[in-house]
Amino acid sequence: MSNKELAGKISEARRASLQLAQLSREVKDRALRFAARAVLERREDILDANKKDMVAGRALFELGKLPKPLLDRLKLDETKILEISKMVDSVADLDDPVGKTLYAMKMDVGLELFKITVPFGVIVSIFESRPDALPQIASLCIKSGNSVLLKGGSEALESNRAVYRVMNEAFLAEGLPAGCMQLVEGRSVVSGLLKMEGLVDLIIPRGSNEFIRHIQENTEIPVLGHSSGICHVYVDSAADPKKAVEICHDARVQYPAACNSMKIMLIHEKVAPDLLPKIAKRLVESGVRIKGCSRSLKIIRSNGIPVEKAGDEDWSTEYLEMVLPVRVVGGVDEAIEHINRYGSHHTDSILSEDAAVVKNFLNMVDSSTVIHNASTRFSDGYRYGLGAEVGISTNKVHARGPVGLEGLVTTKYILLGSGQKVSDYVGKDAAHFLHEKGTADWKGRLGAWRR
Repeated sequence: MSNKELAGKISEARRASLQLAQLSREVKDRALRFAARAVLERREDILDANKKDMVAGRALFELGKLPKPLLDRLKLDETKILEISKMVDSVADLDDPVGKTLYAMKMDVGLELFKITVPFGVIVSIFESRPDALPQIASLCIKSGNSVLLKGGSEALESNRAVYRVMNEAFLAEGLPAGCMQLVEGRSVVSGLLKMEGLVDLIIPRGSNEFIRHIQENTEIPVLGHSSGICHVYVDSAADPKKAVEICHDARVQYPAACNSMKIMLIHEKVAPDLLPKIAKRLVESGVRIKGCSRSLKIIRSNGIPVEKAGDEDWSTEYLEMVLPVRVVGGVDEAIEHINRYGSHHTDSILSEDAAVVKNFLNMVDSSTVIHNASTRFSDGYRYGLGAEVGISTNKVHARGPVGLEGLVTTKYILLGSGQKVSDYVGKDAAHFLHEKGTADWKGRLGAWRR
């Protein structure tokens, strides 16, 4: 696709975004619910397309050209189709994030200021492997009044086409503007998208550490994303042993390739001799390869459990397969220091029954989500009640953590006057600002004026 053709698609998306921004919640929700039903009704089309991707994906895996985690993320089944449908429906259940008054100020009689939420406009989402990312991102963008251009990975080409076709047809049938959701394909299109500053308002990448960093470093368009998911679980000396075994197992094994899965485990030196072998045994039985520091190496080996030696690079590596580096630490302060140094500010958890230790950890760990006595895998937009997520952001500007609807709107000010001039408020006999907290909605203010 040429840059001219791409610019044409973005222009169409821009026109659609202006219409989307004015649509009522009822219209958007009706379209989303129709799309949710359509995904279920046409699931055979989607699953047939996914089978083609899986055949090609396994061939690439055998040739060493597709990592196992990406192959695992590629697969769709009946359960995932049902989850996709429920997710789209859940987005329709959420409050409309557009047009909310966040701030109202009566500057003077007949001079009122309002700060309201508005869509970004045109969003580009570039993602790898997972075809279930497409309906998540599209649903959230439509609900928040944004047009979206979707660029999926080539390994999920047929799946993405099928899901896109089903959802786009549903959206258009329910009156959403043409161009509000577009699928773009081909590796070369990415470089073109990254050069569309002034036309594209926000880029949301989802994929590997290297992939997201490439996007961030090669565009002047704002990028919302995380560079990696090096997530920790710290097992404190006051941890409940049963909780520790189960939570650590869930955090590493439940979905190893997820960005919010545990990538490093830290454990207090006081409980490591007794508790570490129990945790390690459960993990190894599930196929996890443990890589230990010198102290954890001795403890695990002495209990007849296989373990490899960890190197310095392991503490800053995001393992998406079943590998887990383990380190014994002297206490919570050392755990905090390790996490803030080596972590990616994504998601980190402490297992402890000591309130003072927990409070210290929650306050001092500098991550977008910090958890007590639960798996890192809970760090997810759907589980947080956001309906879905376009990704998890480790940025500190605009949005942080799982990004749902609130991360897809920005703000603008509306000032309603009645003939005021700045010169009226300057000089010897200047008028004074009231600066009283406002209560009226700006649309209500215009309605009263019309009457």
